[in-house]
Amino acid sequence: MELIAGVSLHFIGAFSASVCYTPQKGTRRWSWQTYWLLQAGVCWLLLPVVVAFISIPHLRQVLQEAPASAMRSAFLLGAAYGIGGTAFGMAIRYVGFSLTYAISVGISCVLGTLLPPLYEGRLSAILGGPGGNVIIAGMLAGAAGIALCGAAGRLKEKDYAGLRPEEKSSYSFSLGIGLCILSGILSALYGFSLAQGQPIADVAAKYGAGHLQGNVIYIFSNTGAFLTTGLYCLYLHARHKTLHEYGGTADRKWLGKNYLLAALTGVLWYTQFFFYGLGHNRMGNYKFTSWAIHMIMLVLISALVGIVMKEWAGTKKRTTSLLILALVVLIAAVLIITYGNYLGGT
Repeated sequence: MELIAGVSLHFIGAFSASVCYTPQKGTRRWSWQTYWLLQAGVCWLLLPVVVAFISIPHLRQVLQEAPASAMRSAFLLGAAYGIGGTAFGMAIRYVGFSLTYAISVGISCVLGTLLPPLYEGRLSAILGGPGGNVIIAGMLAGAAGIALCGAAGRLKEKDYAGLRPEEKSSYSFSLGIGLCILSGILSALYGFSLAQGQPIADVAAKYGAGHLQGNVIYIFSNTGAFLTTGLYCLYLHARHKTLHEYGGTADRKWLGKNYLLAALTGVLWYTQFFFYGLGHNRMGNYKFTSWAIHMIMLVLISALVGIVMKEWAGTKKRTTSLLILALVVLIAAVLIITYGNYLGGT
């Protein structure tokens, strides 16, 4: 039951991540960097501190006793994750959403899952233990499902090509693929950041934080991501002279709504981290699989949300069939990894 609860909590977190970008569609007369810096301030700077203060008993003592090396590693790896997120957004511009998602998330899923146990020297023991081969099979199935989603998305773009002409002047396959690979590698480091910050959570657990212990790590991992993201947004502000947008544009009626939508995005994005931590601490002996489950569910739920929002309406039969196949493979991947975790806990 604890394992089922962990997977269910990962589902809630992945759902929040899948819908967190939808409020952006409602903003008006703001540049990307204005919106992005505000939501990042909520997600990566404000909420990690506030939630840790509320949920971690004796937070001051925890931070005093926690290893400085763990804090430093979590922060620096989080900063690298922030760069990966920026590269993801840039890659979409050059090669489109579907290809970016398939390559970046696929790399992040595999690398972010295997890197922590590999670094700790436990990977061989895990793979040779009960359920190890099952987990690897589930991860491969997840990577295949993500790739199929990307292929289906590419077919959808072709289906809509005649109906929805797109601007091709910014298309650059070589640059886009390079950014996809960079994004996948650096985004995978977020899971590694949480693993490196575990000694901080262990101290929090000693003071009674229980399953909420992971919230203390976000103080370092998320603020690292905010640093690099914030610097890039400020660079864009300086380049495009858009800092004035925080005080409104010529039409100020959208200002309050824009602030609320940016804050909502930040809350939804942080919610995925909150439930990720709750689920991670219930995954038994193979907690490292949390990242794979989260990434696979993120792609799965994003596709389902797209179906509900009729984003796939009007596509050809082959596109719909490939999407259905991708969803089946992704669901199977989650079940296989969960079963591997069950075997590892017996």
